[in-house]
Amino acid sequence: MTSFPGGFPGITVIIISWILCFCLLINVSAIEFDFGTLTLTSLKLLGDAHWSNGSVRLTRDLPVPNSGAGRVLYSKPIRFRQPGSQNSASFSTFFSFSVANLNPSSIGGGLAFIISPDDASVGEAGGFLGIMDPDGAPSGVVAIEFDTLMDVEFKDINGNHVGLDLNSMVSTQVGNLETVEVDLKSGDLVNSWVDYSGSTRTLSVYVSYSNLKPKDPILSADINLGDYVNDLMFVGFSGSTQGSTEVHSIEWWSFSSSSVAEVNSNSSSAASAVTSPPPPPPPTANSMNPPLMEDPNSTSPPSLAPLASNNGSSGGSTTHEKSGKCHNQLCKQGPGAVVGVVTAGAFFLALCTLLLIWVYTKKFKHVKNSETLAKDIIKMPKEFSYKEIKQATKGFESTRIIGHGAFGTVYKGILPSNGDIVAVKRCSHSGGQGKAEFLSELSIIGTLRHRNLVRLQGWCHEKGEILLVYDLMPNGSLDKALFESRMVLPWPYRQKILLGVASALAYLHQECENQVIHRDIKTSNIMLDEGFNARLGDFGLARQIEHDKSPDATVAAGTMGYLAPEYLLTGRATEKTDVFSYGAVVLEVASGRRPIEKEVIGVGKVGVSSNLVEWVWSLHREGRLMVAADSRLAGEFDDGEMRRVLLVGLACSHPDPMARPTMRGVVQMLVGESEVPLVPRTKPSMSFSTSHLLLSLQDSVSDWNGMITLSTSSSEHSYTGGGGVGGSGGGGGMDLV
Repeated sequence: MTSFPGGFPGITVIIISWILCFCLLINVSAIEFDFGTLTLTSLKLLGDAHWSNGSVRLTRDLPVPNSGAGRVLYSKPIRFRQPGSQNSASFSTFFSFSVANLNPSSIGGGLAFIISPDDASVGEAGGFLGIMDPDGAPSGVVAIEFDTLMDVEFKDINGNHVGLDLNSMVSTQVGNLETVEVDLKSGDLVNSWVDYSGSTRTLSVYVSYSNLKPKDPILSADINLGDYVNDLMFVGFSGSTQGSTEVHSIEWWSFSSSSVAEVNSNSSSAASAVTSPPPPPPPTANSMNPPLMEDPNSTSPPSLAPLASNNGSSGGSTTHEKSGKCHNQLCKQGPGAVVGVVTAGAFFLALCTLLLIWVYTKKFKHVKNSETLAKDIIKMPKEFSYKEIKQATKGFESTRIIGHGAFGTVYKGILPSNGDIVAVKRCSHSGGQGKAEFLSELSIIGTLRHRNLVRLQGWCHEKGEILLVYDLMPNGSLDKALFESRMVLPWPYRQKILLGVASALAYLHQECENQVIHRDIKTSNIMLDEGFNARLGDFGLARQIEHDKSPDATVAAGTMGYLAPEYLLTGRATEKTDVFSYGAVVLEVASGRRPIEKEVIGVGKVGVSSNLVEWVWSLHREGRLMVAADSRLAGEFDDGEMRRVLLVGLACSHPDPMARPTMRGVVQMLVGESEVPLVPRTKPSMSFSTSHLLLSLQDSVSDWNGMITLSTSSSEHSYTGGGGVGGSGGGGGMDLV
């Protein structure tokens, strides 16, 4: 080892040399990142790609068919090969995506995970999926395509497949997604894993709805990826539409690659490793984002061994001789130099230990966060600080108000931590009823997960304030889309919305661990996302009960015009009372009329408001059911579909709760898997046996007792309620709380 006069300066140089070697080892090892660690500057969006509430949309959200393409790429190139080598680095990536459709009958396009040499352009739309141009540019693209339309030009097997594209849109290998019961066009979240081993030269693709990786890949290929990629490549996704309204979203992405040197070491000798110059390191991660720093614990490349040797680690007698000289000089320089060496060594070891602890902590935290993602985001909403929410809403500024509910005001907010746009519900009652509603909503919706439910991001209970934070629905509520929008909501959108709400209610009633009764189904509580997909919200009045258990009687709560007649009488909310409310929503959406109209409509309604359910029943009795169809649609709907929807609405609005279908049955009716039950022309009277009614009323609130009149006869022993519910309410219904 070379000696330096003065002791300490020489020791300082030694320490710096060791630190530089250590940093170089970090730079040439693996890279790893995911959506949880990336910053906005870590991704490059091209073409139609854009951010939307924490996910990346590859194509535009347009209600009219179009052809467009977009890309999202990790902004830094990743080293896949060393110069002069044909061995590619190993990598693994996991991503969750969905293909939604604003118009279910308009399909075409798809998306792909891509490895591309180009980070500045987007390929052709349509069947090219934004991967490349018709002339094959750029050259050297590897893609895993998820195609939703069969394209004969590219020899597609169907419109629901995954394919391996090697510098060509004609897939080298194809997997039929129908064999694993995955439908790309379902709108559901699809998970995919892509693994490549540089040592075995095997690429495998797995696809599933589940978060668990399948045992068998849907596609596996033996290829040397090094023959198709350049030394430095960009990774990401591309997507396109082909005269359709498909929306392609990347909801989650994680990527990791091994050190290229790990693969090269399998084919390189130790001698060449010693004599070869150190390879250029891959680009470092964003300095503003420490979690993206490459892992220092991966195997160091053998080509760096000479660097360590030059610092005194080479073999043979030369090592011992130089070491001895250095040791003697230090002894001659006195005890100060020895103390300096010991102190510097201890400092260096402490520095390395702290660095290793920091790296392990970050890595462990990342793994823990990944494993508990579902628990943290879905089952356990985040607790926000009051300061954070106040900052997001600009101090609850009046210009940020986007709505009002029975128990509070809703504000638009932008979270300072990640830029997500959210809706903040501010409870207007600090105690009593308001607190009860807050606890009810938090305890129920915090455990639910369904694509047609508004997602609760978190909550806050500070400074006497009760705040709930939800995903913001950019298209507002269904009632505003129906009655306040200048554009008439098209019939296909209305069908999709009704199916989405039915699916959400079927989940609440039959698929949850405990049955959830919403108790306030109405159009103002049905929100619409970017793609006009229905999201049921406002669980302030909801109740959880065990399956097959009788619910407790309470004071009737909800909105007149949507309330089932037996609920008004007994105060017992069941899944059948939710079904009645849904039926009123169906008739409202199909007819374009509010549940209680202020205007005088129909025959025999002079001087009073009209109840929508009663009006549609009267049209059905007269054989003029199609008159109920919204005239603003100008006949732009299929008559059979409109009739089916209206009959489903009447079946759900049947006065007898036992005659109403289940919500699972309603879903089957709407998609055409089952027939609508026979709906009588004349609306049946609501009947209860006297004994049944008395038993039901015993647990009801005493205030209702004076409002109920029982009619008993020796032959019938029945109560008959005529007319409709809420005949004198306001234009949008009257809330009961």
